[in-house]
Amino acid sequence: MSQIELNDKKIKILEVAEKLFSDKGFEGTSIRDISKEAKINIAMVSYYFGSKEKLLESLIIYKTADLKFQIESLQHENLEPLDKVNKLVEIYINRINCNRGIFRVLHFELSSKKREDSQAVFTELKKGNLKSLETIIKDGQSKGIFRKDVIIPLITPTIMGTYFHFHMNKPFFQEILNLNTESLYNDYIKNSLTKHIQQTIKALLVYEN
Repeated sequence: MSQIELNDKKIKILEVAEKLFSDKGFEGTSIRDISKEAKINIAMVSYYFGSKEKLLESLIIYKTADLKFQIESLQHENLEPLDKVNKLVEIYINRINCNRGIFRVLHFELSSKKREDSQAVFTELKKGNLKSLETIIKDGQSKGIFRKDVIIPLITPTIMGTYFHFHMNKPFFQEILNLNTESLYNDYIKNSLTKHIQQTIKALLVYEN
């Protein structure tokens, strides 16, 4: 997956596109909508990105490059395997929560066969992140810490699925957990929800005493 060269105008277009794709869906957003919201000439948007599909591909790379780098770097940190897994959970939840718009697009908009190129970009990213996760899990298995029967590809959807269920039911959880401000809600995700997911993943990975 190649990097993209960015300037201030490109970044502005990408940020606006993320918001509109998240709010209105990919199909419901036009290049004209994006150019109007970004206050940039429609011809300039087309010049920079060529098409809405290519814009989405650039947005995926722009918003997920940091996540990819953090996960790759985690493999080389001087930590025990379980500590690496706990940190991995923190990285995922923090990045998803800070970039809800693009992850909503990625997980709920990229099922269409019309967007196979963008799906391929996202698939490449997921494969790279899975390879990093496999390295961490296999290290724990070789040390006798993690179970041998772990289904490694299901670890990430367990992390993200729990987060998305929580977030997609935000009003419900705000009410029953008394999270009546955005700050309380985000603090709960950062601390309590993250810890719950870490405990869940640990239960899947570690042998019972």
